[in-house]
Amino acid sequence: MSVTTTNLIQGPATLYSGAFGATEPADTAINTTPASSAWTDLGGTQDGVKLGVDQTYGELEVDQITLRVGSRLTKQDFTIETSLAEATLENLSLTLNGGTSASGAGFKSFDPNVTSSATQPNYFAVIMDGYAPNQLRRRVIGRRMLNTDSAELAYTKDKQTLIPAKFAGHYVSGSVTPFHIVDQTA
Repeated sequence: MSVTTTNLIQGPATLYSGAFGATEPADTAINTTPASSAWTDLGGTQDGVKLGVDQTYGELEVDQITLRVGSRLTKQDFTIETSLAEATLENLSLTLNGGTSASGAGFKSFDPNVTSSATQPNYFAVIMDGYAPNQLRRRVIGRRMLNTDSAELAYTKDKQTLIPAKFAGHYVSGSVTPFHIVDQTA
């Protein structure tokens, strides 16, 4: 077996958030930071950033053949998951899918969104910038995301406070895919 060592990847990723529908960086701008006017750097993370794609297939079978004769995709989920190391109110607001923020002389505050379950949630977009083979860049853009996991702020004497986040992707439209991946090439 031949191994191409330049295809091995190791290193951190940077996360950005933006409004749902924010102008995405062009594929040709893979090696540049997303525009700060549309995208906010979420700061440090701990234990990495993970892209997960879960696919469920239904089996096709017939009486005459003992093996599965085919499969059809019946469900697909994708997530971008991390622990946000900067326990800011802005990051907490993102993991709670919005709310109301205020600030004044010497303070800032946050109140969570407690509207009816019939209200449309506050979808947002996420960019994950990391490495691709050959120490080049890889960008994953999640276009319509929500944090679907529990949010917590744990304060302990011997551990850093983190905000866990599991951003789940959602359907956008028949012509716009829910996520886009682009690799820089040499």
